[in-house]
Amino acid sequence: MVPRIPLFPVENMTVAQIELYGKIANGPRGQVVGPLRAALHSTPIAERWDALGLVLRYGLSISPRVRELAIIACGRYWNSAVEWWVHADEGYAAGIPQDVIEAIRQGRAPHLPDPLEHAVYEFTRELIQSGQVSDATYEQAYSALGVLGLVELTSLVGYYTMVAMMLNAHHIPLPPVVDASASWRILEGPTERPTPLAAATGAQPAKAEQGA
Repeated sequence: MVPRIPLFPVENMTVAQIELYGKIANGPRGQVVGPLRAALHSTPIAERWDALGLVLRYGLSISPRVRELAIIACGRYWNSAVEWWVHADEGYAAGIPQDVIEAIRQGRAPHLPDPLEHAVYEFTRELIQSGQVSDATYEQAYSALGVLGLVELTSLVGYYTMVAMMLNAHHIPLPPVVDASASWRILEGPTERPTPLAAATGAQPAKAEQGA
C-alpha cells in the first residue's frame, strides 16, 4: 500500500515536528508509528493525539486484556490493517487466546465464557456497528465495569475508531518487515465496507470487576 500523504523523514520536518517526534519516540511508545505518522503534519493535533493515546493505552483502570479485546474489535470492524497488526499481537501478549483473535479476524463468533470479556466485546460490537448500545448490553457492561470502566471503554472505542479512520483514509502502510507467516496478525484488505462483527458466545451473568 502506497501512502497518500508524505510520511516525511526527520530531515524534512519543522523544528516543532522534530521536537514532538523525539518526545513520542522517547516516550512509552518507543517509536512513531501508525496514525501519528500522518498526524505529525499538524503538531497541535499530533501532540494531543499522543497524550490521549498514552492515557488510553497505559493509564486505564481496565486490564490490558480487556483493553486489547475492544481495540481488536475496532480494528477488525474498520478493516484497519495497521491497527489490527499492532493490537492482535498486544492482545495475545495480554492473554487473549489465539483462537479468539482468529475468530474475530475471520468475522466469526468469538467464544468468550468470561462474563467481563463478553460484556466488553458486545458493548464494543454494538457501539461501533450502530452508534448505539442496547439497554441489555449496557446493563451487562455497567455491571461488569462500573461507571469508570464504562467511560474508559467508550473512550477506547471512539479513539481507536479515529485511529482506524486516519490509517485507512491516508493508506498508512504496515511496517516494512512483517512476518507474513503469522496470518492471525494480517487482515485482508482494504475493503470497501466495514466487516460485521459476529455476536460472542459463551457468557454467564457478569460479576463486577470494580465498583462504580
